[in-house]
Amino acid sequence: LRPRPRPSAMFQPRSRPQSNALRLSVAANALLAVCLAVASYQKYSTSGLSSGLATTRSVSLTRNPFAVIRPKTTEVRVTKEPPAPERKTYDFSWMEDELASPGMGMSNMDRPLIDQRVRPRRNRRTNGMRDMVRENFLTPANMIYPLFIHNEKSNAPIPSMPGCERHSLNSMLNEVGEAREEGVRSVILFPKVEDEKKTNFGEEAYNPDGIVPTAIRMIKDKYPDMLVITDVALDPYSSMGHDGIVENGVILNDETVQQLCRQAVAQAEAGADIVAPSDMMDGRIGAIRDALDVEGYTNVSIIAYTAKYASAYYGPFRDALDSHPGFGNKKTYQMDPANSREALLEAELDSSEGADMLMVKPGLPYLDIIRMLKDATDIPVVAYHVSGEYSMLKAAAERGWLNEKDVALETLLGFRRAGADVIVTYFAKQAARWLNGKD
Repeated sequence: LRPRPRPSAMFQPRSRPQSNALRLSVAANALLAVCLAVASYQKYSTSGLSSGLATTRSVSLTRNPFAVIRPKTTEVRVTKEPPAPERKTYDFSWMEDELASPGMGMSNMDRPLIDQRVRPRRNRRTNGMRDMVRENFLTPANMIYPLFIHNEKSNAPIPSMPGCERHSLNSMLNEVGEAREEGVRSVILFPKVEDEKKTNFGEEAYNPDGIVPTAIRMIKDKYPDMLVITDVALDPYSSMGHDGIVENGVILNDETVQQLCRQAVAQAEAGADIVAPSDMMDGRIGAIRDALDVEGYTNVSIIAYTAKYASAYYGPFRDALDSHPGFGNKKTYQMDPANSREALLEAELDSSEGADMLMVKPGLPYLDIIRMLKDATDIPVVAYHVSGEYSMLKAAAERGWLNEKDVALETLLGFRRAGADVIVTYFAKQAARWLNGKD
């Protein structure tokens, strides 16, 4: 038996004499690898070939000549968990003569040992260990479920948003009930308004018998414990397709805020728990807060779309509501995607005007903004996982390129890690089912 090196001398550099036994061992291992590769090749060759080595396919010299060649396929592949590896203990004692780093030695178990006392992998070793030290958690209660509604008797699919529909009001109730059963406790409503009801001033937005007040009453009558959130903006009701009143090509600010206040009060009267102004007009949070308070709705909360960027990710959402801008774009009131400090200004204004929560929209491309707002304020931060982000993930999953469940849950957890207290996501009901061990 060779003497064990003392711990103080274990990591000292030492000479590495050439070993004939080592050379023979390497050669034998190489020959064994060749034999195994040939056997593997024969095993997976198609049955029409008499031998795995008799194939007539040409193999590029730049590729591994023993790689398994399979015919191309257009099938959608579903990612599955790999099988558990075979339990096998290897002999590493031969590495002693070929240690690659002067900072390495051999342990008393005849295995390479580096001089590393702090090993983060120890806290990742088992499921129980990972659960014990996990920093962030995702629950159904963290999610808001957006629902598209319309005044039709049947649902209408949204081609650019697989899995989403414009719901009839009866279907909306069923969807709310299913989400509630999975632990999702809040929904936000987005209406598809008939073209003949759209005007430049968006008067339909505060019609007490309009689709949104009607939907609110239906939900609160059947599920009084469900939180109902409403969108405050004129674009679904605007003949111009913009979030405000248009005059000579300009989106007016203060005149629009007047209409938004009337809209928010109408929604509160119908029973809304939270109003969420998404218009990005200056000063609208304070004005809406005052309008609600003076009418006695001091308990109605406000989620401010604080950092809503003029993003290209909104396309599928606008398809769902038929609310594409009638002209130009929304860059004169939504934020420039290049700016970050401006989000802090918006957050300061909204919080000082009475916002109860601050939203960042979109989510994934703006995780840095979520973190900035989280660090700058004690008000809860909301992330909107927008339609474009949802549709990209859905499209990749449909083609078998990604595991939908794993990537969706990882994405939602990423919002939480970035600092989001709440997430608006079209995955809400499905993600809740996954978290509950279903599907």
